[in-house]
Amino acid sequence: MNNSFPLRLQKVAEADFPTQFGAFRIYGFEGVAGGRVEEAAVLRMGTLTGGDAPLVRIHSQCLTGDVFHSLRCDCRAQLEIALESIAQEGRGLVIYELQEGRGIGLMNKLRAYELQDQGADTVEANEALGFDSDLRSYELPAAILQYFGLKAVRLLSNNPEKVEAVERAGVEVAERVPCLADVVDTSEAYLRTKKEKMGHLLE
Repeated sequence: MNNSFPLRLQKVAEADFPTQFGAFRIYGFEGVAGGRVEEAAVLRMGTLTGGDAPLVRIHSQCLTGDVFHSLRCDCRAQLEIALESIAQEGRGLVIYELQEGRGIGLMNKLRAYELQDQGADTVEANEALGFDSDLRSYELPAAILQYFGLKAVRLLSNNPEKVEAVERAGVEVAERVPCLADVVDTSEAYLRTKKEKMGHLLE
């Protein structure tokens, strides 16, 4: 999203959404800035305002992980941890951003996979394709948090950049809640790169 233009947020849909984790309400949002449109789906459970800060997960789309159960990454595991944690508390929010491959898109993500098979790590692969290591913008999720009237959240994330983006939007991160998936052989290098090159807080 081009940060030189103000973001205009629009809710485009809202419906009941039963899942294996419990009953949610699903929302569709569009963020428009400078002629570009970014979309997000949002799952809400329970009442968000009043009481303690609710759990919130800002999750970037990962078709390979979320849908096809890829073991190259920890994306699906993190999403399920978030949904299970929110269901246990009976309230919370998942913002699902359509920013595949840290913002480079699905086809470029698959090209990056090919480079990784040849020995590049995830950062090196993105850069070899002409991209920064992470192109994601968190302007839309921040606007969504404001839409729901949230002044403070407990953010399910290992990514310090997400914490900073939320706080820049005027929403207090009362707690960063680790979202740690089990490490498997096929995701070990991916997670090591996240920690060493991108500053993710992985224990």
